[in-house]
Amino acid sequence: MTMSTGWYLRRLSRMGPREVGGRARDAVRRRWWRSARPDAPGVTGARFTAVLPAGALAAVPPDAVKRLVAEADRLMAGRLVHFGVERDDLADPDWWYDPRTGRRAPGGYAFDVPYRDEEAVGDIKQIWEPSRHQYLTVLAAAYALTGNERYAERVAEHLRSWWSVNAPLRGVHWTSGIELGIRLLSWVWIRRLLDGWPGAAGLFEDNPVAVRQIWHHQRWLAAFPSRGSSANNHVIAEAAGQFAAACAFGWFPSSARWRADALRSLVRHLPRNTFGSGINRELAGEYHGLVLELGLAAVAEADTAGVPVPAPVRLVLLRMTDALAAVVDGRLRPPRQGDADDGHGLVLDGAGTDRWGSLLATGDAVFGRLAWWPEVTGTDVRTPLLAALIRPVAPAVSRPASRPDHFADAGMTILRDPAGIWCRCDGGPHGFLSIAAHAHADALSVEVRHDGVDVLADPGTFCYHGQPEWRRYFRSTLGHNTLQVDGADQSVSGGPFLWTRHARSRVLVADTSDAPGGGTSRWCAEHDGYRPFVHRRRVELTGALGELRIVDEVRGPRRAVVRLAFHLGPAIGADLVGNRAVLTWTGDGEDRSAELELPGPLEWRAHRGENDPPLGWYSAGFGRREPATTLIGTGFADGVAEFTTVLGFRG
Repeated sequence: MTMSTGWYLRRLSRMGPREVGGRARDAVRRRWWRSARPDAPGVTGARFTAVLPAGALAAVPPDAVKRLVAEADRLMAGRLVHFGVERDDLADPDWWYDPRTGRRAPGGYAFDVPYRDEEAVGDIKQIWEPSRHQYLTVLAAAYALTGNERYAERVAEHLRSWWSVNAPLRGVHWTSGIELGIRLLSWVWIRRLLDGWPGAAGLFEDNPVAVRQIWHHQRWLAAFPSRGSSANNHVIAEAAGQFAAACAFGWFPSSARWRADALRSLVRHLPRNTFGSGINRELAGEYHGLVLELGLAAVAEADTAGVPVPAPVRLVLLRMTDALAAVVDGRLRPPRQGDADDGHGLVLDGAGTDRWGSLLATGDAVFGRLAWWPEVTGTDVRTPLLAALIRPVAPAVSRPASRPDHFADAGMTILRDPAGIWCRCDGGPHGFLSIAAHAHADALSVEVRHDGVDVLADPGTFCYHGQPEWRRYFRSTLGHNTLQVDGADQSVSGGPFLWTRHARSRVLVADTSDAPGGGTSRWCAEHDGYRPFVHRRRVELTGALGELRIVDEVRGPRRAVVRLAFHLGPAIGADLVGNRAVLTWTGDGEDRSAELELPGPLEWRAHRGENDPPLGWYSAGFGRREPATTLIGTGFADGVAEFTTVLGFRG
């Protein structure tokens, strides 16, 4: 996907004067760096001291080690799955190859590479992901926990290969700050986990090529921070990686400055990226996890290096952890809201490890769990290693005495009942910052699960670049469980990561006081995305009846075409007759069912796996999609119209 002149003008319109000035300076610096490429300063006597404390590895549970070693052995065989593509060529990687399209990224000066253009480069996510080197942290962890040197030798082989092919400022891996930041964090942990292997120093501090790479990564991040309307999760990754490297690889004349600047960036941007309630401001569940992982990793490096961390950083991470504990369902799954690209901050575990359980376990070790937190039964490698590095500090703030269910600043409300019904109601802002890069046009959408099974599902994300019709669908209003007016989205898109007009929502009622006893919880909100029309939605969950009632009201000055969408999870079968659908699925080994009574004034059709245009799809993870049933009701609203939907769970 190449960006048109119109896109650049729309993008410019979302920037303030300070951001425009900063980006102009960046452009000048990029031109200057084309010919001015200084060598890294000489380093003598460098030592790595940011090692794990004695006993840290012994604290890793055996079953977590078993999963890790199984994953490491798959990696040793060259097998890896990224974004739905199974690879078997990673024993000897081609670092610029995209296995999805078969294309190979061009070389040359990094800032000349058109990385957004899939025709010229390939799928950039497929190319970038292995070069985050998070699969190498898995191999390094396998060495640390088993002592088997073949894992360490493979790590060394791949790092030397990467460094030889990706000289500073050459090629696609020097174009994006988030990639450099996460890669630096991986290198810190690789060096830490290889400590004790005889070749560790020769791979890193005694290796001029490695030293040069580390210096150039940090120089790049210091020069080109994400700024202004782009200061979302990217700036956190950049600062966390820069800070980690400046602490652990503090061998350079600029290390102290880089460390101080990166810490200031974290102190500034972590609170800006997080609501006071602890919910990530991008309102995208996976980015909540990414930012929390990055923040915890940065604190671990600070405590290891003896660098004082200002209280606001730990406070934000504490609130994020409590918020995560509050919003997950009975299977520890967070909301599927906004964009998701399977991004992780630090990977030390094998397949089958529960990411969200791992984060809550780390939160328990670092901050202490509250009585209302859900139980975490799984184990992981990362928690005991992070906990060994992070200094426990008792938070000097009050924490929720009971499980929160309404996050007013984020506009998120969770309705739940004791029988396992979980319902997320969205009355929050349209994303974060002026471009709302990772937002979807999903105002007033609901997401409903029963014992962790998606019943009314958020369809997900699927892709970013290269497939614009799919990107539009998964971000669209029709692609969510909400109501569309006159065939338009509630917010106006200006590009794949750009919204030029944002629908404004407000929550009118959020009452969950009767929920614990199986009573009725109520939520009501409205948005102005279709002005002069107003869409208002009321949701009631009556636990004693196992019933969810949704009432959509449309008010406007003229007649309008409306379409109401309900997206079913991929495990849900649906038999639609008229305006009634019987839903069936299997949960916990038992047959389950529900009845969906749909608004009679609308004409209902079921759609599944349609391509032109896309409709009836579910994306469980980035790069993956599968057919799922979507029910669409079409009709008219004239003046004031109400449409009532009732979802009743049986037994």
